[in-house]
Amino acid sequence: MKHIDFYLDFVSPYAWLALEQLPQALQGLSYHVSYKPVLLGALVKQYGHGGPAAIAPKRDWTYRHVAWLGHSLGVGLQMPAQHPFSPVPLLSLALATSVDGCISRHVAREVMRHVWHGGQDALAPERLQALQQRLTLRHEPGADALRARLRQNTQEALAAGAFGVPTWVVDGRVFWGLDALPLLRACLAGDPWLQDHWDTVPQVTNGFKSDLQS
Repeated sequence: MKHIDFYLDFVSPYAWLALEQLPQALQGLSYHVSYKPVLLGALVKQYGHGGPAAIAPKRDWTYRHVAWLGHSLGVGLQMPAQHPFSPVPLLSLALATSVDGCISRHVAREVMRHVWHGGQDALAPERLQALQQRLTLRHEPGADALRARLRQNTQEALAAGAFGVPTWVVDGRVFWGLDALPLLRACLAGDPWLQDHWDTVPQVTNGFKSDLQS
């Protein structure tokens, strides 16, 4: 049985779509998943780039794209009333159900549906209170220990090579994005292509030069 570390942040619509598509994508394979909340903003900051919402045309495209994907995949996705938003309250609440920094699939789906179904404000106090009542908490939400655990998960993801979400890590190999699910399946199924090409494909000379260097 293969073990998968699944790094996710509730602010990402692609993480929601990937969470729902994972069982179908890996159907028939033997695996176990550890669901680990991380702070997407810290991942992108590490590499000095912004998320899709930082570029207005890309933001528009992303929101149209994920709404269509939710519809076409039968998952259901409505953009929340405000986006992006700080996911820390939701990440902290999810981690309040955990003893080791991992959350259950049930918790991950419950929080994701809170954000991505209904088109409401994900951080509205009355909605956060209702969400909290649907979860079984082991810690007080907002505790410093939960923020420390979030930092630890995020640092772990960075150390593994994650640069965004959704990210899966299997046997030291990093798979990023909804469209990586077929490749993730190939890895779990032991596809020989990965053995021959995983390390050799990236060995390409970087030919980029900025305008100032040309």
